Amino acid sequence: MKLFAPILIGSILALAGVAYAGEKRSNDDNYVIETVGDAKSCINRSQIRSTNVIDDQTIDFEMNNGDIYRNELPNKCSGLGFEKAFSYSPSNNQLCSVDIIHVLSSSAGRLDTRAACGLGKFQKITKTKLEKTSK
Repeated sequence: MKLFAPILIGSILALAGVAYAGEKRSNDDNYVIETVGDAKSCINRSQIRSTNVIDDQTIDFEMNNGDIYRNELPNKCSGLGFEKAFSYSPSNNQLCSVDIIHVLSSSAGRLDTRAACGLGKFQKITKTKLEKTSK
């Protein structure tokens, strides 16, 4: 039942303008991260396929076309790396560096809003999995 809860919550939250990384996690230590082009102030919200919270200050937004935009928040966002869930309420179809996210926590079947944090710019990146070397 423990595994089902993140999947159900993730499905519900995705419909409500909420991002939930759940069990899908990326360990940046296993990847070579390279930036591509200049950072953007906004991304198209309707094109976001999934999010991956890396830590309290880093979120990757995977787009429908496979592009990944990394958002380095200007300040650490308390609880984001632990909860791996956040909500946002942009005024249009863009998610921008001036928007605020709210960390969400789930307890007793209820979602609670925690810290409010500002987004940074969106930097397109590529992630290449490191080859494991044998000794």
